[in-house]
Amino acid sequence: MSNYRVPAFLSELLHARSPSGYEGEAQAVFDRHVKPAADLYANDALGNRLATLNPKGDPVLMLAGHMDELGLIITYVNKDGFIYFDTIGGHDRTVISGRRVIIQTANGPVKGVTGKRAIHLMEEADRKKVPEIHEIWIDIGARSKKEALERISIGDAATYDHELEMIHGSIGTARAFDNKVGAYVVGETLIRLAKEKKKLAAKIVSVATSQEEIGTRGATTATYAVNPHIALAVDVGHATDHPDCDNRKYGETKLGGGPILCRGANINPKVFAKLVAAAKKLKIPYQIEADPRPTGTDARAIQMGRGGVATGLVSIPLRYMHTPSEIVDLEDVERCVQLFVEFAKSLEKGDYAHW
Repeated sequence: MSNYRVPAFLSELLHARSPSGYEGEAQAVFDRHVKPAADLYANDALGNRLATLNPKGDPVLMLAGHMDELGLIITYVNKDGFIYFDTIGGHDRTVISGRRVIIQTANGPVKGVTGKRAIHLMEEADRKKVPEIHEIWIDIGARSKKEALERISIGDAATYDHELEMIHGSIGTARAFDNKVGAYVVGETLIRLAKEKKKLAAKIVSVATSQEEIGTRGATTATYAVNPHIALAVDVGHATDHPDCDNRKYGETKLGGGPILCRGANINPKVFAKLVAAAKKLKIPYQIEADPRPTGTDARAIQMGRGGVATGLVSIPLRYMHTPSEIVDLEDVERCVQLFVEFAKSLEKGDYAHW
């Protein structure tokens, strides 16, 4: 595994900068790789990408993985050219400072660094304090407000400048495995089903959803448009196999242990059973998590779409979620693609997973 090769589609998605509401770079990657394999392909007003295979099939299966990521949005520039921002999505304020960032502007990327007062200049009480967002700034080397605003604009978005690196075998680190791996899984599933040219009963609609990190917004509109009978959402889930994670509170899941299948109120029991059956047929290792309420994923929006959708949720185990250096075993990603392909092929006409 020392020479593990990352699929080009996945690598390009991971390098794409696409905070919620600014998904353009990820959209372009999905367009380039998925559109040629689809029978129908569309975008919408929220920036979703909807790729359809076997458009006359029954039932309608929607596969959803969000392509947006965390980011920063520029809100103010002071007289000396230092840039202030707000957060896009749920950030841990302890890890924002001292990071290299890239600001997306109309004239191309602008590099900067998130700054705050050095520890040497702090009183003892300040050293123990987590800085508020307005106490952190971005330094782009500008000497004045005028100079800064010649290079960036209010409302520009920024992301951490932490790119994909393989650190051991199939284990990699990147700033946005959450959830570029999900967008990859749904797109790659459609590509492989198209290549197989095997007769499918189901209509497959693979959706790279937008704005999940700020409230599953893209999934809400896409579900209304697709009107699926059955849906699978794929996101990242917490691998709890690291220090300082209490399994009594958070369950037991591990990196490299295979896709995580969710059970609970957000999950249709027949869909869950079909996922387990598909994993067993393929001899794919899998893990189970329990969630007693609507999950913090696209699955919660999809399940409640229109008259209700039979929904399943599959998660890729991930360590250090919502930090600039998330860790994933890419073998788990590949297993998830295989699982989705088998699930899609297993559906029979008229099977809507009602119970």
